[in-house]
Amino acid sequence: MAYDRYVAICHPMYYTVVITRRVCAQLITISWSVSFFYAMAHTMSTCTLSFCGSRVINHFFCDLPAVLRLSCTDTTNNILGVLLSGGLIGFSSFVVMLCSYTFITSAILKIPSSHGREKAFSTCISHLVVVNLFYGAFVFAYFKSLNDTLPKTESLASVFYTVVTPMLNPFIYALRNTEMKQALTKQWVKLRYMRL
Repeated sequence: MAYDRYVAICHPMYYTVVITRRVCAQLITISWSVSFFYAMAHTMSTCTLSFCGSRVINHFFCDLPAVLRLSCTDTTNNILGVLLSGGLIGFSSFVVMLCSYTFITSAILKIPSSHGREKAFSTCISHLVVVNLFYGAFVFAYFKSLNDTLPKTESLASVFYTVVTPMLNPFIYALRNTEMKQALTKQWVKLRYMRL
């Protein structure tokens, strides 16, 4: 999505030439392939573990850190694999996004009119907010919960990145809409006068 925004803002005349169905299909294929091999590697390494005692996952869905916590064998290699692969995938996608938004910001700052700059920034800000919410919750859920002994912390973070972030998506993207801004301003003014 950051690449899409980059092309739309930095090269708007070439957007339909650059972002074709083929390019979209390639980006989707790369994303799905990386996800598939990531999941397959962790599934295969989890299959080598022994589980004894309780097999009840204290979680609302079967997530890898919760499953690793149930194992009675040493999970150090699994945890290291999660940290390295998750860190590599997360960091590389973050770097690509950061580079895209660096180019986008420099292109936006070159726009002569303030209205044009505002419109371009509003397009990007909503995407950045959603991405930061997702990345923040993901990093907290995975990297904190691997060492954490409190499953409630892990569950709360997982709920945040699986439920709350997608639920906020339409609202955050709707903030670009003029009618939505006017309605929120009207409600904000009402709330301020009600307090007085």
